[in-house]
Order: sequence, then C-alpha cells, then structure tokens
Amino acid sequence: MSIEWFYIAVVLACSDILHGIIWHAFKDFYLIFGDIIYNIVGSHFKAWLVHEILEAIFHFIILSLVFQSFTIGVLAGTIHFIIDVTHNFNQMKMTPLQHRALHFTIESIFFMIILAI
Repeated sequence: MSIEWFYIAVVLACSDILHGIIWHAFKDFYLIFGDIIYNIVGSHFKAWLVHEILEAIFHFIILSLVFQSFTIGVLAGTIHFIIDVTHNFNQMKMTPLQHRALHFTIESIFFMIILAI
C-alpha cells in the first residue's frame, strides 16, 4: 500500500487550518452570513449544520483541486463533516492539538481502509 492516505490526511489538515485562517480574516462577514442563515432556517442547530456542510464543501474543493480527484474530495469532505458533527454534537472538550490529532488519526485510518480496498 502506498502512503497516499498520509498525503490526503496532511492536505486535509492544511485545508482545515486554511479554513480557520479564512474564518478569522473574514469573521465579520461570516457573522453576518451566519445570521442570514439562522434567519432562513430558524434554528441554531440547523444553522450550525449548514456551517458544517459549507465547511465540508470547502474541503471538497481544496482536496479535489490538490489531488485532481472528485472521489478524494467527496470522501475527504464527508469524513471531515462526520468527525466535526460527531465531536461537536457530543460536546467533546478538546485543545486545538487534541482536535487536530483526532481528525488526523480518524481521517488517516479512514483513507488507509478506503485505499486498501
């Protein structure tokens, strides 16, 4: 088995860091955008899910471009979405390093399994 799974996990981690940088750079815009989404869906939970879906789409775009693979983009966005929703929904308290390690570990194992098939 090649170590492509490792490269995918690293790029996904970099994509998540890039998402954080963009979030902080355009925080005012995102707060207004979040309020618009909240007013459309009428629920904090639904607005949070929309945010997570938009973040998954961001990761899909980045990984699809980097790896020139629609499939890798879809899988990366999906697994990142599932991990984020699961640990946020269960209100797991983690430091940034623990959060990154959780994502990297699960995403690495996921892509190891997928690429071994």
